[in-house]
Parts: sequence; C-alpha cells; structure tokens
Amino acid sequence: MQVEIWSDVVCPWCYIGKRRFERALSQFDGAADVEVTWRSYQLNPAQPKGDPEHHDEYLARKMGTSIAQVHQMNERLVSLAAAEGLDYHFETYRVINTFDAHRVMHLARRHGLGSEAHERLLRAQLVEGELLEDVDTLARLIAEIGVPEDETRTVLSGTLFADDVNAEIREAAMLGCTGVPFFVFDRRFGVSGAQGSDVFAQVLAKSREAEADATTRGRAGA
Repeated sequence: MQVEIWSDVVCPWCYIGKRRFERALSQFDGAADVEVTWRSYQLNPAQPKGDPEHHDEYLARKMGTSIAQVHQMNERLVSLAAAEGLDYHFETYRVINTFDAHRVMHLARRHGLGSEAHERLLRAQLVEGELLEDVDTLARLIAEIGVPEDETRTVLSGTLFADDVNAEIREAAMLGCTGVPFFVFDRRFGVSGAQGSDVFAQVLAKSREAEADATTRGRAGA
C-alpha cells in the first residue's frame, strides 16, 4: 500500500496528524506492507525568503484578529499537541518560506531518509524553535539524520530539486488538496486534516480491502 502525505514542515496540524496516523499504522496488521512518502506543500509560499516573522503577529495580521485571540488559538493547539506527546512553543515559532527546506527533504528522500527528514524538521520548527530557512541550520539538522552536510549545502547553493517541489505542489492541487495535512491512500482514498487515529485505521483497512478486490477481479479476468 502506498500512502502519500502532503505536508509542510512548519505546519502545527501536520505534526499532530503525523502522530495520529502513526498510531493507527502501528496498530494495523498490514503495516509492514505500507510505504509512506512525504510530499511537498507550502502554507506560506508568498512569504519573502530571508524575512522571518513571529508567529503571533503574522497570524493576527493575516486573520484580522488580535494577539490575545491568537494566544487562545495557540493554547488549543498546544493542548492537542501535548496529547500526542509534542511540546509546541509558539513563542519561538517564526513564519518563513519553506521552499528550500522542501528541496533539502527531496535530497534526504534520495538517501532513503525522507520520513526521518520530515520528522526532524517538524520538531526543529515547532518544538525547538529553529530557523528552517537558514543554510547552516538546515545543513546541521539534516546531517543529524545521516545526509552529508556538503550535499545539503550544494543543494542550497543552487536550484536542485526545485522542479520536484513545484511538481508535488501542483499535484496536490490536481488531487483537490487545499490545505495540509492531506493523506492519499493508493490514489483511491483521500483524508484531509489531522483526523483521529480511528479514521486513519478505517481508511487503512478500506484501502487494503480495495486492493484485495482489485487483485481478485484481475485474476478472474485473466
């Protein structure tokens, strides 16, 4: 089974959804046959590179609301994240352009470390308050999971993997994705948002049943 997950490395809901999906997958008896691929998506593609903004001020301006109301929203997300074992810190969260971070994740995927890269960057952004558009920071973080630092710096010095990132963003739109996280199971079923683990468990089972039915029909028609 192929599960593709469109996500952004600065997305609070994506990290929560990741944990909920992982819980469902850990309890799925066919987990060994599930291949997970993380795909690129940008929450803030218009954010200028090199111009990070503090989360609360950015969100208040974007939503036309007050800082106090943003703090209330933060508290809800912090609580939901804590239930998944995640310790969010919006006081250190900065809004950035994540295009380069996604290019680096494509490099990690080439090394067979796509899932590890996504986990590391989500934690760096949401828990540790790292600046994920900084070259030195990205090189250091990705080196921690086994990608040579010099390769990361080479990618970031040019435009490598830019076409791959753009292609996945376009593909998300073609599939009807308007926000993340967005989960696609064998290109048959889609799940939008950080749904509960029970929802993911149901879709995993449904996808396996659909594959078994397709295999049976294929044999019958042979």
